[in-house]
Amino acid sequence: MKFRNSPFLLALAALAVVVLAGISIRSPRVYANDDDNESKIQVGFKIAPVPLNLDGKNRALVGLGSYIVNAQGDCDGCHSAGPATEFVPGGNPYFGQPTQVNPATYLGGGRDFGPFPGPGPFPHIISRNLTPDKTGLPEGGHTFEEFVQIIRTGVDLDHLHPTCTGPPDGTCLPPPFDGALLQIMPWPTYHNMTDHDLRAIYEYVSTIPCIAGPPPPDPLHNDCE
Repeated sequence: MKFRNSPFLLALAALAVVVLAGISIRSPRVYANDDDNESKIQVGFKIAPVPLNLDGKNRALVGLGSYIVNAQGDCDGCHSAGPATEFVPGGNPYFGQPTQVNPATYLGGGRDFGPFPGPGPFPHIISRNLTPDKTGLPEGGHTFEEFVQIIRTGVDLDHLHPTCTGPPDGTCLPPPFDGALLQIMPWPTYHNMTDHDLRAIYEYVSTIPCIAGPPPPDPLHNDCE
């Protein structure tokens, strides 16, 4: 009986309670269904705002890519013509309406971010057309390797706005801005994404409908036929 209230036994009992409590408590991150890839794939297909051409495509990657593009990245928020046409009439959530993305402008580019870096003889930065061309490759025919290079390094493979070597003329970017790099696209954040996620994005954007655009060097260039 003299050991019943000993400090050692009391400490041991307290430790047992902590261990049992740890076993009984489940981490919501580990057990929540909405945090696994399978659920993201399902959600991705559900929220894709346009019909998808899945011929020869990896469905799991397409679904995950749609989830990243439409539920996380808000890619259409920049790569459409702007708020006025991003949603169909009656489908603008900022008006308190049920969200309905406009398929006619979806990822077709055209948003004008104004003169960069500010007022003056500087170029207007226009978001690019990301839809696939007649070859089925997205963003005007870029390969996956080129897509990864763009996201990882920010390189502008279209060379639309070189660094000014003289006075600004409305097309070039003044130093210290590097005209070889995309200046509006948030690649400094996206470059941290895994190769698997980048492959999923590329696979998804390869399945959406083509939106035709002018010939290069126009930022909306795309040939659907």
